[in-house]
Amino acid sequence: MLSRTWIVTLVGAACATTLAGCSLVDGTPSPTVTVTAHATTTAEPSAQPTVTITAAPTVDGTYARPLWLGQVPLEMGDNNLGVPADTPEALEDRQLEPRAWLPDPESEEWFQEISLDVPSDVATRSSWEAACPVDLEDLAYVVMPYWGFDGKVHTGEMIVADEHAADVTAAFKEIYAARFPIEEMRVISREERDSPTTGDHNVTSGFTCRKIVGAVDRWSQHSMGTAVDINPFHNPFYRNEELFPELSEAYLDRDNERVGMIKEGDAVYAAFERIGWKWGGHWTGREDWMHFSVNGH
Repeated sequence: MLSRTWIVTLVGAACATTLAGCSLVDGTPSPTVTVTAHATTTAEPSAQPTVTITAAPTVDGTYARPLWLGQVPLEMGDNNLGVPADTPEALEDRQLEPRAWLPDPESEEWFQEISLDVPSDVATRSSWEAACPVDLEDLAYVVMPYWGFDGKVHTGEMIVADEHAADVTAAFKEIYAARFPIEEMRVISREERDSPTTGDHNVTSGFTCRKIVGAVDRWSQHSMGTAVDINPFHNPFYRNEELFPELSEAYLDRDNERVGMIKEGDAVYAAFERIGWKWGGHWTGREDWMHFSVNGH
């Protein structure tokens, strides 16, 4: 049995980003959030002109985010996805610091906070609405740390089905212990979901109220809080000519191993296998390397 009391204050606004495949594209949110938790645990937009991006890595070799990231909408193709394009040079070996979101932890010690009642302000800035195929009461809000590509510990947040919240945190505890880097871990908003795709999204997330890729009448497992996407840009969705994120072509070469990628048998794969979740990298006729779900869909 889990119970949580939360006080969450959000100041600022999140810039719009997009949903097209298994998650969303980056915007430039800069909120300041104060979280106080007491926990006890007993248990389709219009087409845009084609844009070619050319960019070099940051000169000083830091993990700074390119200023154009999440800012250039792509030309729209079929299935509400953007037209795939070459990966910008700066993202061919993507190792970027997260945007400021929740305050960083004071130590590197693992923690997990699970609220079985999603705080009202979190629900408001999420993608949940009455038309979603899950009741808000059946979702949980999770706060936990993650290692960034910058070698620092950051605070992440996620909404998942409440009955799976303990399993999800158990998996991410193993991922954290392995120091597997994650670029961002946060809640996706309706505005982000519905904004024009820029093809460079890389947010690790759970619940997002949306339909599956290429379908207009079938809900995604994300819309029920029973799926998680991890580092979408490093682990894209690929089917025939469809690619999401649309600028992640460089990461279709799975033999060219770079940090942030998921492969069978690694720490991320093993962590979700231990809780019985299935990997989209095993799908036939398509690959969804970012995706883990309860039922394998």
